[in-house]
Order: sequence, then structure tokens, then C-alpha cells
Amino acid sequence: MRDRRFAVTGRMLLWTLVGAVLLATGLGGVAVWQNTYALREERVVLRHDGQQLDGVLARPETGEGPWGLVVFVHGDGPVDATHDTFYRPLWESLARAGYASLSFSKPGVGRSEGDWLEQSMADRAEETLAALAWARARPDVDGRRIGLWGASQAGWVLPKVAARDKGLQFVIAVSPAVHWLRQGRYHLLAGLRRDGATAEETAAALRRRETTLSLLRNGASFEEYRAAVGDPGDMTAARWAFITTNHRSDATPDLPALRGTRVLLVLAGHDINVDVAETESVYRRILPASRLEVAHYPRAAHSLVDHEVEGSQWRLTLTAVLAPRKLYAAGFLADQARFVQRLNGGGDAE
Repeated sequence: MRDRRFAVTGRMLLWTLVGAVLLATGLGGVAVWQNTYALREERVVLRHDGQQLDGVLARPETGEGPWGLVVFVHGDGPVDATHDTFYRPLWESLARAGYASLSFSKPGVGRSEGDWLEQSMADRAEETLAALAWARARPDVDGRRIGLWGASQAGWVLPKVAARDKGLQFVIAVSPAVHWLRQGRYHLLAGLRRDGATAEETAAALRRRETTLSLLRNGASFEEYRAAVGDPGDMTAARWAFITTNHRSDATPDLPALRGTRVLLVLAGHDINVDVAETESVYRRILPASRLEVAHYPRAAHSLVDHEVEGSQWRLTLTAVLAPRKLYAAGFLADQARFVQRLNGGGDAE
């Protein structure tokens, strides 16, 4: 937790410096213009499981609909409805293709009630189904043109939703996870390679992982985990409970539910979180080629941000302020719009 506080402080200092640079160079107006989107955003509220979820419905800038709709399913972490504005360039691109976007803050984030760390993947699927039902009741939403967009951890949620909702027009799976435990090992080793870990450091990390897996198999408490591994790092009791609930997640048994749905699988060339080779292999094995489209972005990181931009805090911050649409890997935004537009027999989106 201490390191996280320092990271937040560092980001605050960086933003302060960026603000000073913008004022000094007269770029403040450019930043405002670049962060103004061709959207009409409406704050919306969903009641689900006795709790209130706070969200955003982002509609195209003109017209009255009814619009097609993309419902967003977040990855891991305390994500708010806009993903700290990261979603807005994507919403704008989808709006130009005739689709609105709907996104809710996770439980316990922003003004949403509850605690996302108490959720299972099945709970997240139920929440998404409630959002779909809410959306279909709106006159400005075309219930025949509703799909899901989900990233990373959403890979365990999307097929569960598709199994229950046969009216989905499409699913866009961005860097989706398949198997929690295999992904965890891949992520650990990829991070160690990136950081130049020695053989001894790698062996120690793998031993710690085996200890953790043994504790999970035995249903150990957080106190037992802490006693076994020593320094828990960023692990908290709440995070341990979340992992205990979800560490057996595997999308493979649920993926057949997507066989009748158009699926766009988006994969990044610099993904150290998800083994994209395994993900692509599993999706191609289970889903028919006629329903599956795979898009590769060799220069992208797991988040679909350009790898080189993500690797530099200064470049990342300045790009987010001065050219947020350039955060994503080249072609990604336009390709998302083209995919949904082609579903309706349209041409390429601008």
C-alpha cells in the first residue's frame, strides 16, 4: 500500500508539472479542444441487487435514435464509468458508426454502491445482464443492435452473459483472459523477463507462486497467506478474498455460448498480462471461423495503448492531455467502428 501512495503522489506531481507547461506554452486551449468529444453524455442510474450503480450513456452528437448500443464490461481494478476518460475516444468512434455506449462504475467506485472486490465473475455477468435489460427498456436504444465490449478480466464475463442473453448482436473481446491460473503464470514470467530478473529471482518468484496456489487450494485466510509469504506487498485482505473466489475462473466451458454471435477478438503484440497466443488458439478452436474475426495490433500493449507511449510516463501523460485519440494503437479506433458498422451492411466509418 505504501508504494501505491507514492505512485499516486508521483502522478499528482507529474500532472502539476504538465499543467505548468501547458500554461507556459499556451497549450491549454488545445488540451480542452482535444478532450472535447462529439458525444452527448447522460448520467444514468441502475438499481441492481439492492444497490445503485452510477453510469454514463454516451449517445451520438446529433439525432434521436434509436441507436445501436455497446455495453462496456470492465477489466480488473476499481474502474469508473469512463475509465478515467480512457473510454471516451472509443465512444466517439462508435458514435460515428451509429452506436451509443453504456458504461457503469464498478460497485464501490465513484457513486456506485457496493464493493467490486466482493464479486464473482457470475456476479459480474448478472450485473451486465441487468444493464442490458435496463437498456432495452429505453426508446432511444435499438434492442436488435446491442453488443458487448469487454477487456481483460471481462473475458470470463462475456461468454457467461451470452449464454443467458441470446439477443446480442456482437461481442468485442479486447485482450481477454481465458484461464486465471495459466494467465497468472504467464504474467509473472513476462514481467520478470521485462524487468531483467535473474535466474535466482525467477526461481524465487515461482516458489512464492507455488506457495500461494497451495494456500488458495486449501482455502487459507489472508492471515495465513501473510504468515506464509512474509511481505504481502500490495495484497490486502479484500483482494485475497477476491482472488480466493475467482482464481478457478476458466472461460473455456462458457465460450461455446458465443458460437451464434459475431465476435471480434482484439489482441496486442506487447501483452504481458494475457498470453495472446493461447487466447487466439482457444477462440479459434471453439468458435466457428464464420463468426470470429481476429484483429492483431503488433505495437499495442495489453490496454491497446501504443507500447512505446505506455512505456514513457511523460509521453503517456502528454498524449492523454494533448492528443488522447492517439493513445490507442494505430487503427484501433477506426477498426472498432468499422466492425459494428459492417454488421448493419454499412461502409467504412470515418
